[in-house]
Amino acid sequence: MSTLDEHPDEVTCAAGDPQIEILTPRDVPLGGPRAMTVRRTLPSRSRSLIGAWCFLDHYGPDPVSSSGGMKVPPHPHTGLQTVSWLFTGEIEHRDSAGHHAMVRPGELNLMTAGRGISHSEVSTSATTTLHGAQLWVALPDDARHGDPGFQHYAPAPVRAPGVEARVFLGSLLGDTSPVATATPLLGAELLVDAGARLSLDVDPTHELGVLVDAGSVQVAGEDAAAHQLVYLPPGRTTLDIAAGPDPVRLLVLGGPPFGESIVMWWNFVGRTHEEIVDYRARWQAQISGSGDAASLGEGHYGIPVGDELPPIPAPEMPHVRLRERR
Repeated sequence: MSTLDEHPDEVTCAAGDPQIEILTPRDVPLGGPRAMTVRRTLPSRSRSLIGAWCFLDHYGPDPVSSSGGMKVPPHPHTGLQTVSWLFTGEIEHRDSAGHHAMVRPGELNLMTAGRGISHSEVSTSATTTLHGAQLWVALPDDARHGDPGFQHYAPAPVRAPGVEARVFLGSLLGDTSPVATATPLLGAELLVDAGARLSLDVDPTHELGVLVDAGSVQVAGEDAAAHQLVYLPPGRTTLDIAAGPDPVRLLVLGGPPFGESIVMWWNFVGRTHEEIVDYRARWQAQISGSGDAASLGEGHYGIPVGDELPPIPAPEMPHVRLRERR
């Protein structure tokens, strides 16, 4: 997914407040008069990272007949991984590394941008309702210049009293995902029975984020409603969840504190202002046919094979220097 804001915020990521936080999303349109709107909880003003997770868009359930569905033309990424997770609907993914895949409910699609990739995401004609989450993971310095890649995984459901889980990254409830990541990560969908109380073993080195998709819940004793994200600092060995009177759906995300400052702007994750300027210039040169980019299919990022949508131009850089904080 791309951030299609005409004036995207610069986000500088660094260590945050060690207290439990309840993050409320802001609505962000993906572009156009009939734009699909997403709820963005990460980055927020108070927090930019949870482990290596640096971006969280949550959307739906939206009827495609009124929202227009998802239609995100080719756009670039660097220095990150995209994690696509659906509850309802279907999205077609194409990227410039030659991967063509369908994003379906309960199945993980993880795309590694590395030094640079472009991709597109379009909901299929069979989709009537679209509902899911799009997340980004920042790559550490020793992995961010690597080759682009793609992994797909359909986790089997794991059941325990009061809960059904699908663990798509890391380990939870005795189940471990085989998907390789550059830093330790946790990612799981939980379906919690109405009124259920859970105490899940978690890695005490991880900070955690719990996104409430549906229902009301207490997380570590803190009340959270649908669409809110609960941040919990490292140090706990159990994650305590108490569902309200209705069934609850959650995403549980986690990882050790990232340990590196990053500069994130538009679809790029870098370390300095100069890197971001260079990433943008390479994309603009490629899609305009100037410089060394003789055609759309050439250049640093490439273009998704078989995609006929015109690529998205990068916004103008802000008239201030992007900040890097350590």
